[in-house]
Amino acid sequence: MLVELEPHSDIYVLRLHGRFATGRDSGYLLGRLDDIRNSSYSKFLADFANVEYIDSTGLGFVVGLYTSITKKDGGRFVLANVGRRVREVLELTRLAEVLPIYSSEEAALEALRQTQKSATTHG
Repeated sequence: MLVELEPHSDIYVLRLHGRFATGRDSGYLLGRLDDIRNSSYSKFLADFANVEYIDSTGLGFVVGLYTSITKKDGGRFVLANVGRRVREVLELTRLAEVLPIYSSEEAALEALRQTQKSATTHG
């Protein structure tokens, strides 16, 4: 598993790669979670295009991201490019009802940008 962090203006894109499963990489995920928590960004997009599998370890990472990010002022967290197998796990655990999921990175970025525009317009 690998988590690459890529800034896009005021949005941080998390490029996830591999199998997010129980194993010796849980320390790595905790470190990446700390990096993300300590960042100045409040909008995050998790790109699942290269994730083939997720289990409780990966779900714990995603939930940790969601709760940390949404606690920030203006915090938003969305998923994009979720494959069938990962989507099935998200639906089974009912996380698909909580986490905004977009079919493409472009759609997810646009949704995050729209949030900024509506906040600027209304606030």
